[in-house]
Amino acid sequence: MTDLSPLFISLKVSIAATVLTIIIGLPSAYFLAKKRIPIRPVWEGITLLPMVLPPTVMGYYLLVVFGKTNAIGKVIHTVLGIDLVFTWQGASLAACIVSIPMFIRTAQTGIAGVGSEFLDAAREMGATEFQTFRWIIAPLAMPSLLAGLGLAFARALGDFGATLMIAGNIPGLTQTMPLAVYDAVSSGDDKTALFYVIMLSAVCMVAAVGASLLTRPQN
Repeated sequence: MTDLSPLFISLKVSIAATVLTIIIGLPSAYFLAKKRIPIRPVWEGITLLPMVLPPTVMGYYLLVVFGKTNAIGKVIHTVLGIDLVFTWQGASLAACIVSIPMFIRTAQTGIAGVGSEFLDAAREMGATEFQTFRWIIAPLAMPSLLAGLGLAFARALGDFGATLMIAGNIPGLTQTMPLAVYDAVSSGDDKTALFYVIMLSAVCMVAAVGASLLTRPQN
């Protein structure tokens, strides 16, 4: 019988990564889209860096920064009681970092497309910055936000290199489906590898089609 633990671990990691993506990515997309930021191209380049860097390089950076011997890793362990190395939480962080550029770019485009006349009208009526975002920007940009989340979730689900570097490949603990595919192919278990590949492909296809439908121009 095929081991389903990589599926459940992948879903747990991807959901946690998507939540982190919302927390970090939504404010980033908003400021990039609607605020005057010095040296904007540099900041935009930083948000895209995880997409263009090799995943193993990104994973190495995470391993160095959040390792137990590093100050940041020690603080997280002391304050939150969480170790990010060789844990599913570390895998979630890695998946978030490599997938967040997709969300930020898609969300930034949607937020930037909200007409200034709506925002000016809201401000004239005394709406705060948060109220303007909550009641004007978010509803109008919702298709792009959902599309970005779908793409980020699919990318998090399929991460291999960064996850392997910081979380390892521990069966039943940090072994996600991409890592399980690698193990199955290495051991000659083509049936198991095919099972995981089909599941990953199906989820990614659904996310890609959904993103395309959400972001296509409305006639």
